[in-house]
Amino acid sequence: MIHCIENGQLSVSIQQKGAEICSLKSKSTQQEYMWDANPDIWASYAPVLFPIIGCLKNGTYTYKGRSYSIPKHGFIRNNEGGIIDKQSATSLTLKYSHNEDTLAMYPFAFIFYITFTLDHNKLIVTHKVVNQGDEEMLFSLGAHPGFRCPFNSGEEYEDYFIEFEHEESDCTWKVSTNGLTNGETKPVLLNTHELPLTKTTFLEDALIFKNLTSRKVSLKNRCNNNSLSLSYSDFNYLGIWAKPGAPFVCIEPWLGITDDESSTGDLVKKEGIIALAAQQTFEASYVIEILEQ
Repeated sequence: MIHCIENGQLSVSIQQKGAEICSLKSKSTQQEYMWDANPDIWASYAPVLFPIIGCLKNGTYTYKGRSYSIPKHGFIRNNEGGIIDKQSATSLTLKYSHNEDTLAMYPFAFIFYITFTLDHNKLIVTHKVVNQGDEEMLFSLGAHPGFRCPFNSGEEYEDYFIEFEHEESDCTWKVSTNGLTNGETKPVLLNTHELPLTKTTFLEDALIFKNLTSRKVSLKNRCNNNSLSLSYSDFNYLGIWAKPGAPFVCIEPWLGITDDESSTGDLVKKEGIIALAAQQTFEASYVIEILEQ
């Protein structure tokens, strides 16, 4: 099932399965900005990452002496169990709750809300995690939206670049074939605002940044002034990824990260894990803004 929201500037479609944004379109130009989830390349639009990001070492983790397994990127992705909590012409909230299936792989009682709200030329995506249990709850949270790149036919991938809000010097944390970081880094940004996009940018998997000062990045091209930006002030990691040579790029704000090869598997000690006290609520939002000139 697909749900639609719109205002005077943008129309947005959201899959109920997994709460994925599957269309983000300008009403004035009819330009589509979301990747089309071509199954021959990458069959997702914008996965929601909860309660883990990336992979677990050996596919498992331990908590209070017990071992559990969660699929890559968690169980909101591809989840058929979301229900509409609220809906209006310009906003939609989907709700996911713990059940027997989630408790078997994640022993916490929770409610997870994700709200999509249009405001002029912006789409605001707000995540709200409610700890319904009587003890501390541990989780990671992230987003994985994929955007068309290039935006238009006749343009080249190499026409595009990621522009950072501030001048950056940072390295990427290398990812092994098993999806885990391996402790190695590689310099990527050196006193620059720009990351060029080429067919070789992602040959070694995602670029993973832990030390950026920027909390806004923009997808721009050198042929015109149209751009898409993503602001992520509530998130402290950023991933940027695409299948090498594919016509899209994912801009991924994260609170948490895939396991490292040196991980002990103890959820309490997992890098970037969020600890939410009993009966408390956590919120984090990111904003996609479309600029057309």
